[in-house]
Amino acid sequence: MSDVDERGAEWFRGVYARHYPDVVRYGVRRTDALAAAEELAQEVFLVAWRRRWEVPDRTLPWLYGVARRLLANRRRGMGPPTVPLPDTAGADPHEPVAALLDVRAALGRLSDDDQEILRLVAWEQLTAGEAAVVLGCGATAAKVRLHRARRRLAALLADRPEPVSLRVAGGTR
Repeated sequence: MSDVDERGAEWFRGVYARHYPDVVRYGVRRTDALAAAEELAQEVFLVAWRRRWEVPDRTLPWLYGVARRLLANRRRGMGPPTVPLPDTAGADPHEPVAALLDVRAALGRLSDDDQEILRLVAWEQLTAGEAAVVLGCGATAAKVRLHRARRRLAALLADRPEPVSLRVAGGTR
């Protein structure tokens, strides 16, 4: 079988069927809108088709990397984001929802790089090595970034009146 046959329509259909839902979930977690996430996924798979000979065997981290860069390009064109946080003044601080809001608010105060490494490991369930592929860095650098991001997030959460116990996707992997 030639290289052209190996990366033809059948290969693409298989990659698309396996990973389209993952890429949409990645987009939803970063855009909070299903339509925008689906549009992002379509763009990601368009890039994957055009660059199919560059796609590694472990396709999902590569696809996440493409999605990350597409979102970064969009953000650069839109200017500074405005993210309204829900009013939690009357919420019971012991409720899990309040704790989640605290974590999300603290996460939003971190740099984009810190947010992304934490999301890749916690939300997308990637190992530090797989996250390194998405981020375009080495596995060791990704582990260091993850450790530092966790430490910064924990420090932000420690500033709360009642700290939330936080463990992002178990260990550094």
